[in-house]
Amino acid sequence: MLLRGNISAPLSPSLQLNLKTRTPHRNITVSSRSSLDYPLSISDEALESRGFILRRTAEGLNLEALNKVFVAVGFPRRDPEKIRVALEHTDSMVWVEQRKSQKAVAFARATGDGVFNAIIWDVVVDPSFQGIGLGKAVVERLIEDLVGRGISNIALYSEPRVLGFYRPLGFVSDPDGIRGMVYSRKQKRK
Repeated sequence: MLLRGNISAPLSPSLQLNLKTRTPHRNITVSSRSSLDYPLSISDEALESRGFILRRTAEGLNLEALNKVFVAVGFPRRDPEKIRVALEHTDSMVWVEQRKSQKAVAFARATGDGVFNAIIWDVVVDPSFQGIGLGKAVVERLIEDLVGRGISNIALYSEPRVLGFYRPLGFVSDPDGIRGMVYSRKQKRK
């Protein structure tokens, strides 16, 4: 998925998180050339009144708890040290903390070159909190940050079953006939 947008500062090195693979995912690249030209679906204040706190840095992020969200939605379990390094190289992130449990219940991050391109990664919402707008809230704010920084090309990978989630946010498949490719080390069949 591609959009047009921008990116922020690196994260604290004290982050760790483990993820586990359940099934292989088929990725589709989708893109858009529009900026965030719609109002946010829910304000920060409305999120707070519902018991959620919007965060834009890794401070206070419990990566073990976040890892449970990743695993619950079918993302792979990863080595905590590698995740910490990945998050150190993350340019922009948005996550939602449930005030009561003080745990992350929605998360998204972006990496890129800081000028032209960004890729959104790891968009997740705890299954117990899906369907109430938290996924849309983190993606909207991540796009807003990226676009506000002048990033002209925003991409993300998505499983086909969730493409409908991203379309109302400005993402489109194969803009201008552009096809994405991904390097794969899978064995060739003889």
